[in-house]
Amino acid sequence: MALVGRREGRNFGYGRQLSYAGPQALKDLFAGGHFATVKAHSDRWQAFVRWCRSEDGPGYNDARQIDRLTLQDYAAYLRQQIQQGELSIATAQNRLSSVNRTIAALRGDQDVRIASPSQALGLRRSSVRTRAPDGQDRQQLRRVLEVLGKQQHERVAAIVLLARETGMRLREAILADLPRLHREAEHLGRINIQDGTKGGRSGASAPRWVVANEEVKAALQLAHHASPPGSRYLLARDESYAAFLQQTVLPAREILHEQGLKGFHELRAAYACERYEQLTGHVAPVNGGHGYRIDRGLDQRARQQISLELGHYRVDVVSAYIGGRE
Repeated sequence: MALVGRREGRNFGYGRQLSYAGPQALKDLFAGGHFATVKAHSDRWQAFVRWCRSEDGPGYNDARQIDRLTLQDYAAYLRQQIQQGELSIATAQNRLSSVNRTIAALRGDQDVRIASPSQALGLRRSSVRTRAPDGQDRQQLRRVLEVLGKQQHERVAAIVLLARETGMRLREAILADLPRLHREAEHLGRINIQDGTKGGRSGASAPRWVVANEEVKAALQLAHHASPPGSRYLLARDESYAAFLQQTVLPAREILHEQGLKGFHELRAAYACERYEQLTGHVAPVNGGHGYRIDRGLDQRARQQISLELGHYRVDVVSAYIGGRE
């Protein structure tokens, strides 16, 4: 291992930012060579850094704070992503392995690591939702919005409503181009979710149309009013995505929990359950429905449509939102 001889200080001497420190330590570890390997590890390290800064993460920006419990929490987060169909097992294992390698490069030892990424994640995929999602009850939703509004969390209220009425992810709601969506809703009767999407799924190659009913239009209207002056989004013009998560979204999560809402992803699942009922005439399996037994073809077509609206493009993932086919 090519050590730099300066292990004291923030990020073990590799600078003030966790995102910068990891790649620098890897470059030292590989002595300036193995560019593709360093790039792969660095990209996966950045995914870990984003988690650290996210609403689910610990908020760390110093590698000295990272311990085995931190890595176990990250493994649990990745495991949840697998179960929800957001990541493959292989991708999650690679991310854990790269975090192990990068932390070892930063520390100069192997004291903080996940001993077995595959064991930490579990190899058997289990992505069938068995618990009815929070946020299906619109009275509960109204209470959540009222409490958020009273505590000056209008932008978080807008995220909640966009997630519930359109199936947007948290990032998609924050970065949604609100004037464009408003025009599409008014002129086309549907909106194309394109901003902040995962894996480069945007543009004409990956259209993601959602019917703009009255509830969707109301969600867009609320978001428009909550949008800071001069901005097209829920972010202010001089505000970073990471800062908004840390300073605004994270504190508001406590309010959601107090109101019986586990998280924003639950609202996507609530949207999916409602869409299943609209498309099939049967309640979602996770709510006790048996539409699959009655009409398998209709069930399959509904799942295909919901997968497109959620931005997954894989029918099997829908079970993580609406339940399986039992």
